Amino acid sequence: MFKINDNYLKLPGSYLFSTIAQKVAAYTEAHSEADIIRLGIGDVTQPIAPAIIEAVHKAADEMGTPEGFHGYAPDLGYEFLRSKIAKEDFQARGCDISADEIFVSDGAKCDCGNIQEIFSLDNRIAVCDPVYPVYVDSNVMAGRGGVYDVATERFSDIIYMPCTAENNFAPELPAETPDLIYLCFPNNPTGSVLTKEQLQQWVDYANKVGAVILYDAAYEAYISEDNIPHSIYECEGARTCAIEFRSFSKNAGFTGMRLGFTVVPKDLKCGDVMLHTLWARRHGTKYNGAPYIIQKAGEAVYSPEGKAQLKKQVAYYMQNAHVIYDGLKSAGYTVSGGVNSPYIWMKTPDGMTSWEFFDYLLEHANVVGTPGSGFGPSGEGYFRLTAFGTYENTVKAVERMKQL
Repeated sequence: MFKINDNYLKLPGSYLFSTIAQKVAAYTEAHSEADIIRLGIGDVTQPIAPAIIEAVHKAADEMGTPEGFHGYAPDLGYEFLRSKIAKEDFQARGCDISADEIFVSDGAKCDCGNIQEIFSLDNRIAVCDPVYPVYVDSNVMAGRGGVYDVATERFSDIIYMPCTAENNFAPELPAETPDLIYLCFPNNPTGSVLTKEQLQQWVDYANKVGAVILYDAAYEAYISEDNIPHSIYECEGARTCAIEFRSFSKNAGFTGMRLGFTVVPKDLKCGDVMLHTLWARRHGTKYNGAPYIIQKAGEAVYSPEGKAQLKKQVAYYMQNAHVIYDGLKSAGYTVSGGVNSPYIWMKTPDGMTSWEFFDYLLEHANVVGTPGSGFGPSGEGYFRLTAFGTYENTVKAVERMKQL
């Protein structure tokens, strides 16, 4: 008789955003006249930039010719894209990263969830709390979670690093020593950031205790302040302790096209074994590469025209962030984020729980956000709003909330 992976049964409920979608669908069915504004899931709304669309069309035409046709992509991704990434995203910022240390994929979410496969099951992970659910869920699925405590909403074998208003939503070095440390900055969901000095402390700590930092930099394009690092490799010693994940979804609107990459420096080793070698083996075995057309679209992100157009697109979303932040703050809400991040983290009013406020906001303002408790127990009493809507809907949503 076959058996299942019963670690899946340890996961409480369904995936956060699936639960939100189900609740919104049920409300919409019962209130078909409602004008629902969605500021919950971090999906973009602006069209793909013209320079990128032009590259897509050109690559599609190439695929229709014998000399321009491309089949399976190289394991690491096409060199034309990896060399652009290495030069523009890393070397231009003084980071010692080469093209052959970059693995192109179909998005950071997959890589963040899959990276744990190259590590032993007895490794202990540390996560921020609140946290992007994929980090925790993927490790629970693999068997690293331990027992789930309903009362504390925590897994016994996971080290939680509370990020609260008291520590400015930035984690402190854990009392227990982890093997794998998940960090995401600019942070999802709180919108907080680490200065270069703060991030250097984490790099030094990881090297000292022999831990690996799994660094999610999906939102680096939204950084506006000079003292905030765009990459962990801006820190001295990061090549020997850090893996970085990047996404084209938020900086270039690729949520419907799917493209990202992971950086695994060759200096990162366990004994004599390079993690680069392990990830290359996993990548080659389980992944057939992002399509040629999409990788050509990714290359266009780094063209002069692409850069200029995407700079305007990021500015559009950050204008939305300012509208949300300023509007809610003026209405008396306690808010943070929205400066180096497209996310605004707000305290729920009148002592409501996160899900109570979700229901209240949906019922009385027809606005959808994300309950903070869905990101972890320290997110209880908070709520995340995204700046990825249209400007018109963002203004309308804030006005509705101000009238509550």
